[in-house]
Amino acid sequence: MAETYFAHAYAKGIDSQPWKTNIVASLVRDRYVADAVVILENTPRRAARAVLKAVESANANLLNNTKVSIDPKTIRVARIFVTNGTRMRRYKPASRGRALPYEIISSNIFVEVAGEEKVKKEAKAAEKSAAKAEAKKEKK
Repeated sequence: MAETYFAHAYAKGIDSQPWKTNIVASLVRDRYVADAVVILENTPRRAARAVLKAVESANANLLNNTKVSIDPKTIRVARIFVTNGTRMRRYKPASRGRALPYEIISSNIFVEVAGEEKVKKEAKAAEKSAAKAEAKKEKK
């Protein structure tokens, strides 16, 4: 049985409000990465590009930073969530010397992907021979 490996990516300071970014993130939750990339490339929301970059980054982290070979077909988005980022306070000049405050809101995106180790052909052959041996024992 193949072992499951995890990797994550954290995109901070995304210039989009968290509730808007969370709508896009919910589109790809619990999906395979290949499907998630297609969905995000065709989503007409501004936050989709940031979520796409985070998903691709987590995917690259899993493929490049693990010591074992990962099967790209088995990589899926295990967890994805959006939190509040830093808020920058700004002021807009108003009449009679006043200043009206406003905040520039940002988001942080956390993506964790999971993938299974590639099963070598030799291992598959060994599993088949073991299954055949068990079948012979059961017949006797």
